[in-house]
Amino acid sequence: MQASLQSTQTPSIFRFKEDRWPVAIILCLTVFDFVLFFTVTSITVFFTYYLAMLIPKGVICAWNHHHQHLFTFRNKTLNRFLEFFYALHTGVSTHLWRLHHVLGHHLNFLDQEKDESRWKRKDGSKMGVIEYSFNVAITAYPRGYTVGKKHPKQLKIFIRYTALTFAIIIGLIIWNPLAALFLFVLPMITSLLFTAYVTYEHHSGLDTENEFEASYNNLNPVFNFLTGNLGYHTAHHHKQGVHWSRLPQLHARIADKIPTHLYQKSSITKAVLGGAVLSLFTKSTAKS
Repeated sequence: MQASLQSTQTPSIFRFKEDRWPVAIILCLTVFDFVLFFTVTSITVFFTYYLAMLIPKGVICAWNHHHQHLFTFRNKTLNRFLEFFYALHTGVSTHLWRLHHVLGHHLNFLDQEKDESRWKRKDGSKMGVIEYSFNVAITAYPRGYTVGKKHPKQLKIFIRYTALTFAIIIGLIIWNPLAALFLFVLPMITSLLFTAYVTYEHHSGLDTENEFEASYNNLNPVFNFLTGNLGYHTAHHHKQGVHWSRLPQLHARIADKIPTHLYQKSSITKAVLGGAVLSLFTKSTAKS
């Protein structure tokens, strides 16, 4: 009987069950984008929707980041499809972050001469957040390609699917220029800039060779709910292959090694979520 039951069980297409709801929400948003693309003609609607989606699509960048560290599906084809939709929301195509971030930044974040997301200028001074944001966003694809020269197999996938992604985007622009501009092109650009902007607060100003003193952490529950525990940043750098759902437990094991001044709220947490919302969420979480 036990053998029979085991034989009827179908393995999940997800590597981790925690990814089911985030992916479902992101794919629903993608479907809604395409519904608007094929049914709406109003520039007012497009512009309003674009503004309303600035933060939500910016948040999707965190989930694309997680996927590039640890692929969501067991099936390669499903991963490639998901990466295409991620690209439409975030401006980051298949394997770009895998090269630039996983095989680049994570190996070099303690060395500002090599770091693909470096916050230092060539003269050693610290960049401002605007300069950093544009610098990292504009150089993302070239630096990803440069890292890829050391990883030809990954580079081949990056080039192939990036070309396919942009070919489809060009097709969407030809089909409906106005809709494509506001639903895909502008969100891709602004989300890439948004990604660079929020990463400024991860490491900037922390010039050290100690991995436990090189990242800021944000333990706010709302921030980590929306970003998949990206606030546990020291833990993420300590073991980048750990799934996002396991980061709080990993953080608990290394918390005593992290200086207290490296705990803070990000500017996005302060500006967008607001103290009242954070307080309410924290209280409800504590009661539960």
